[in-house]
Amino acid sequence: MAAPEAASASTERAEAAPWAPLEAPARLLLQALQEGPDGARRGLGVLRTLGRRGGEPFAWGYLLEALCREEPVAEGPDCRLQLKPLLLLLPRVCRRNLMSLLMAVRPSLPEDRLLPLLQVARQDRSPEPDAWLRALGELLRRDLGGEAPARGASPLSGRCRRQLRDLCKQLGPGGRRFPATSSPDPEEEEEEEDEEAKDPQRPGKRRKESEEEPPSPEGERAPKRFRCLEREEEGSHEEDRAKREPLETLADGGGASPTKTQPAVGAEPSEAGQRPQDAKGAAASLELPEAVQAQVPRLQQLLTTFGEGLEGAPPAELQLLHECSPGQQVALLCAQLQLPQLSDTGLLRLCTWLLSLSPALSLGNATVLARSLFLGRILSLTSSASRLLTTSLTSFCAKYTYPVCRALLGPVLQAPEAGPAQTELLCCLVEDEALEPDRQVHVLGQILELPWKEQTFSVLQSLLERQVEMTPETFGVLMERLCREGLAAATSVAYAKLMLTVMTKYQASITETQKLGLASPLALNTTFLRKSLQAALRRLAP
Repeated sequence: MAAPEAASASTERAEAAPWAPLEAPARLLLQALQEGPDGARRGLGVLRTLGRRGGEPFAWGYLLEALCREEPVAEGPDCRLQLKPLLLLLPRVCRRNLMSLLMAVRPSLPEDRLLPLLQVARQDRSPEPDAWLRALGELLRRDLGGEAPARGASPLSGRCRRQLRDLCKQLGPGGRRFPATSSPDPEEEEEEEDEEAKDPQRPGKRRKESEEEPPSPEGERAPKRFRCLEREEEGSHEEDRAKREPLETLADGGGASPTKTQPAVGAEPSEAGQRPQDAKGAAASLELPEAVQAQVPRLQQLLTTFGEGLEGAPPAELQLLHECSPGQQVALLCAQLQLPQLSDTGLLRLCTWLLSLSPALSLGNATVLARSLFLGRILSLTSSASRLLTTSLTSFCAKYTYPVCRALLGPVLQAPEAGPAQTELLCCLVEDEALEPDRQVHVLGQILELPWKEQTFSVLQSLLERQVEMTPETFGVLMERLCREGLAAATSVAYAKLMLTVMTKYQASITETQKLGLASPLALNTTFLRKSLQAALRRLAP
């Protein structure tokens, strides 16, 4: 009963989405924006895909107007029916990513529709308003010229400015970080900034601090401090990239030694010598945050109670996943919780909880979880996967398609031990009705990048049975690859079935040049489907 319940819950969540009444392109865009911190980038990808597919610009006017339209919603303990703009019904992560996307595509937006949307965004009366949304809305209003900001006004809220000052104070001691500020009063600091802006020659503490630093080429003191911090952040990003490959082995059950961590690419030798604490930080990165480590016993207890009627919302302890860095810390947590050893019943319940998390998992964390939860389990199959495992995998892939493709698709298809059981499960995965059209295209793109084996033909056929909506360029790449692989697959029944599917389902898309290219590999085919292949080839439009 667990599998139908999970499927019905997933259907109810999809039906309850605020963007359900919108047209298909707008729905696809908002669904992409809902996918965690990477939603804005995914939204840009959806816009590019829609542009290539239809050849017409995205209907921003329709979407912005629809977001301002009021919709009935039941709120409060008494479920009283109220009217609220659709924009305010969207999840907060979706609104954040929407504002970021609007900033990126600002020149293509109709101002007469954008201004009302920004006014609606101001109507949010949440007890804890989102400072990020407020700042993005303020910046968009300034770009439109709708308001003249007061001199020295900041789009940041007062609370955000105070937190930023506290952060600067914490970064003060040592190295090339922010100098510590001695003024505990934010209002005094604001007054000093205003006075300094009015009189650049005014002597004082800020002037003394600037004398201790080398003059910047632009002659601006404050931006120089931010540039110093940015250089350190770039160095840390390079460290992360250098460590990512060896540390990813943790998710596969292996270990990673902190002594293998390389120094940041391009880091200055003097800086590396002056900051020995960085080596300790690298070692500490392989440890869980204290708040997460303290909850590990509780999470282990929850995982052992599966199958005892435990229902409802995901436990609050799972929110601690957001506090782990993608890769090594999540992999370490998976190892401590022994997630690969979960029963299929426990796997389904955990996946249901993970899919209910808000905000959604980051791409990095979802990739590590997919690898830990499914990869070993799939490769160890000797017979057909259980219904619980199939349901868990398909539901997780429907929401986290990109992480699943990265963690599972290539490794399973290329594994020497992959056989009929693994192929059957991957076919179920790509046949799942919950896989959205844009995600089908992504799966196809991943398969096109892999070396092909006999199992690949079967998985690709199952995917193409869905009549994937490809651009002419993608279809051209697919046909070229099919012609090339056909020369070595003359005896493959799976390849013959794949070619029959392509020539039947995509007959209208095959050009005369592509038809001529198919003639050679199909002429070499020696399977019992040879006559059917030749007949399908003759039926192609001249």
